[in-house]
Amino acid sequence: MTENYSKVRQRAEVAFGKTQSQFFERQRAIEDLNSIVIAREEKTQRLREARLAKELQDSVASATKPVSKRAKSL
Repeated sequence: MTENYSKVRQRAEVAFGKTQSQFFERQRAIEDLNSIVIAREEKTQRLREARLAKELQDSVASATKPVSKRAKSL
């Protein structure tokens, strides 16, 4: 059954549809930005952990490395 709405009602329905689509488009854009931010934070955390592990490994390696003769004479 098709309903015949008045022109005012039809315009209101179109305006509401546009508002709804703008709202959903804005929400999708916000979700996209949030996912980018989360991915960047995760990558930063992984890189930080890798850097700290390398620094720890380097400090352990330098502590166990034998002292050269030249360094002893100073």
